[in-house]
Amino acid sequence: MSEAQFQLLRGAGFVAAVALAVLLQRLGPHARLRGSWQVNGTLWFANLIVIGLVCGACACTVARWAAGARFGVLNAVAVPRWFAIATTLVALDLVSYGWHRANHRIPFLWRFHQVHHSDPTFTASTGVRFHPGELLLSLPVRLTAVALVGASAEAVVLFEVVFTVANLLEHSDIDLPLRFERTLGRVGITPALHRRHHTKLGPDRDSNFGTIFSTWDRLLGTYLGNDSATAIETGLPGFDKLTLPRALVLPLQRTAA
Repeated sequence: MSEAQFQLLRGAGFVAAVALAVLLQRLGPHARLRGSWQVNGTLWFANLIVIGLVCGACACTVARWAAGARFGVLNAVAVPRWFAIATTLVALDLVSYGWHRANHRIPFLWRFHQVHHSDPTFTASTGVRFHPGELLLSLPVRLTAVALVGASAEAVVLFEVVFTVANLLEHSDIDLPLRFERTLGRVGITPALHRRHHTKLGPDRDSNFGTIFSTWDRLLGTYLGNDSATAIETGLPGFDKLTLPRALVLPLQRTAA
């Protein structure tokens, strides 16, 4: 797989994820929120430019290098293709869980991550509300994980598409039928579970760190149940009307409790 093909597939996955998330918000809204689209959309566009210039398809490049150098676990052992892809999906999601948890535990990282949590609404656009500094700091972690796992380029792009879909859906203003929600929540992260992670209540924010699988939260003691019937006030105290300039300089200022 070439870098251009990687970029094309990743872009198509993002467009499909946005369309699905917006459609489901319209069909089954939870709180009928308008969302902070202007700030969130501008941050997304800024990140698209910054990450595009710094990295581009670097995950694909690292995966191709690791394959050529026979570097990484999956490049050192002979396993079926499906097993390697499944292993990559699970391993990279676990790394994402660890990184997300570190963003809440390490004060320096929280300074950047609080921009994401400062959204007073909770809609699909919240899923793209990240400070460019946070994404830049995550790059070495992500690329190191790709190399150590020995992930193929096709497995990495599949992970990124699945991750994007899960990320946008779990941030969406969606109500799910209770029985389906409980079934899905046994393995995956539902909007209700992640909504609790975005609560204004400080202690509850340290829960439900997963993106694709809820397994890591269950195994590592950070799982807190929630359902669509529960109303949760989201955002951070004192950051209800954060403008784009303030969001960009927020890591240099005070941190939320």
